[in-house]
Amino acid sequence: MSGEDKGAAVPTGRAARLLRFGGIATGIAGSVAAGGLRALANGRRPDLGQLLLTPANTLRLTEGLSHLRGAALKLGQMLSMDTGLVLPDELTAILARMRADARPMPPKQLQTVLNGEWGSGWYGRFARFDVRPFAAASIGQVHRAVTRDGQVLAIKVQYPGVRASIDSDVDNVATLMRLPGLLPRGMDISPLLAEAKRQLHAEADYRAEAQHLARFRGLLAGSEDFALPALHEGLCTPQVLAMTYMESVPLDSLQDAPQAKRDRVAAALIDLTLRELFRFGAMQTDPNLANYRFDPASGRIVLLDFGAVQPIAPDLSEDFRTLARAALDGGAAETRAAMLRIGYFGPDTAPHHQDLIQAMFTTAMGPVRQQGPFDFGTSDLLERLRDMGLAIGTDRELQHVPPAATLFLHRKIGGMYLMAAKLRARVALRPMVEGYCRT
Repeated sequence: MSGEDKGAAVPTGRAARLLRFGGIATGIAGSVAAGGLRALANGRRPDLGQLLLTPANTLRLTEGLSHLRGAALKLGQMLSMDTGLVLPDELTAILARMRADARPMPPKQLQTVLNGEWGSGWYGRFARFDVRPFAAASIGQVHRAVTRDGQVLAIKVQYPGVRASIDSDVDNVATLMRLPGLLPRGMDISPLLAEAKRQLHAEADYRAEAQHLARFRGLLAGSEDFALPALHEGLCTPQVLAMTYMESVPLDSLQDAPQAKRDRVAAALIDLTLRELFRFGAMQTDPNLANYRFDPASGRIVLLDFGAVQPIAPDLSEDFRTLARAALDGGAAETRAAMLRIGYFGPDTAPHHQDLIQAMFTTAMGPVRQQGPFDFGTSDLLERLRDMGLAIGTDRELQHVPPAATLFLHRKIGGMYLMAAKLRARVALRPMVEGYCRT
């Protein structure tokens, strides 16, 4: 084995994790109380929302959840990439800080985990095993290893205690989120949290992720645009995923590449999202850019991390196809009917609120209705959508939350917009969408 890393041990027991949550909440409560007293001493009325969302409390929350890792951190990452329809801007900013903030577990804890999965003496299978991970995320960390026969592997090891603590972690994060001032009064996020639990349980099953990876390798076999790692099945367990190590560079390293290359990469990823929605019946719903890399040697996009694969029911796919057709043709009544079926709003949602949500959707579809390429690099579309989403999400009279499946799907679509904007790509979207929704 090789490498050194001074990681922080992951709390594994429910009691230890609950105490950690308790410490976070106590620290935030103490900070709020002290800030309120200072405001009163200065003759000002305390604003609970502002007191909760101070830089010190933001740091306390993000550092505490980053230390816990697992579902606590993953939920923060998932919710931080919402569309603005659910969470206010301040809470989204807090959660966004956790997307790339995860600490590796120390080597001793890593060895304990691998002893349990592979048996003692597992290191004899390798010519080299780097103890220092080259990637650390919310649920696991990834190590580079070389087998005795020279195969170079990427080995993802799940943090201990993650699977057993998912439900309690989500419940504890929900308790923190329900502190007064963080969410609009009366907003019910229970369905979203229930879906988050379901998705997190699926992501924590590395056997299932291996099956998703194998399925997508089959779906994309022979692709000139995409490359996926191959499984090393003999080393895979429910908490370890072993696959070929793929040489690649971060996708955002293409920001200064020729325009044609940036356009091609963005178009390929957007087309893949459409294929997932309308053809594959399954979508990888985590749009974190770290899951997409680029192989300069082959010119292909490397796809990583298939833990967050969601099935897409045929009825939902057809509803989105109907919605896309209506939006392309400009039929307001047909668009509203399709949005109602999908659940963007409910039958009892006030008409003026339906108008606001439909206006946001119509704005989002502007680039798709446009003839010719849409320039993601010069558009302010994302800012306008974010402003519209915040106006809707903070409306104290609007309590409807779209179905979780729709929100996670939009998380992927929004991530592709962000990716294309980062690459300053120019993509003709209308013919791409028409190719899937006119058939």
